[in-house]
Amino acid sequence: MALIALAADKGSPGVTTAAVALAAVWPRRVLLAEADPAGGDLVYRSAAAHGGPLNPNTGMLSIAATARRGLVPDQLWDHVQPLSGGLEVLVGLGIAEQAAGLTGLWPTLGHAFASLADSPHAPADVIADCGRISGDTPAVELFPHASLVLLISRTEPEALARVRDRAAALAGKLHGGPRGAAALGNPVIGVVLVADTGDAAKLASQVNDMLVHAQTGARVVGTLADDPAGAEQLAGRRRGRLDKSLLIRSARKVTADVYQQYGAAWAATSAQDRQPHQGHGAGR
Repeated sequence: MALIALAADKGSPGVTTAAVALAAVWPRRVLLAEADPAGGDLVYRSAAAHGGPLNPNTGMLSIAATARRGLVPDQLWDHVQPLSGGLEVLVGLGIAEQAAGLTGLWPTLGHAFASLADSPHAPADVIADCGRISGDTPAVELFPHASLVLLISRTEPEALARVRDRAAALAGKLHGGPRGAAALGNPVIGVVLVADTGDAAKLASQVNDMLVHAQTGARVVGTLADDPAGAEQLAGRRRGRLDKSLLIRSARKVTADVYQQYGAAWAATSAQDRQPHQGHGAGR
């Protein structure tokens, strides 16, 4: 159905934790791609399904050589590793210097990620952890292929000001400029707030009003619980019932809300893309 790209403007609001949490409760088969040019974190924080460490050389690093010869979406699975909980992951780069090997390939990756949902063999949505996107990070080249770009933000005033300005800048880049309150561009730009559960609903409403008033072209799509203990459980560093954690419970609500609001449109778009065009496809 979709490529969902997660990113942040500055600091460390928890993009990787958010990406893993959303992927863990995603209602369809999903591939989690560490697409941060600065390097991935899962090699250091998560175990592979066999109990040992993840292989840092299988993932974004190994896919670079394949993508230079063209990339069929199903080829992504050749570079995937399962985590101990079963989540399928495309492990990120080890260090930022390795991003040079992906120069010019980000649009190719974006197209493959977006097209994986329509694979006749192993369809899946892709959640891409794009890290921080301030400056000229090449990960932004994935965004035109995405169905939804989610900016992760904490709720300090400076963080909210930054996410407002980043959303407006992305709308200008992806949509050609600001839009009115009723006209959201494609890809949809959403904001996910990391907040205390007691204040989440009120904050989400206030921040959404701010985004609308500033004509950013973005909307708040949900809140994730600021739950350090849940994040430690998710990373496998703490025992406990992960499914009962505030983090996972809030992630379930975000995914349910996202699917309720956008899922039908994504499914319709995918079905339309699969229809043979007149003069093409049907006789081939």
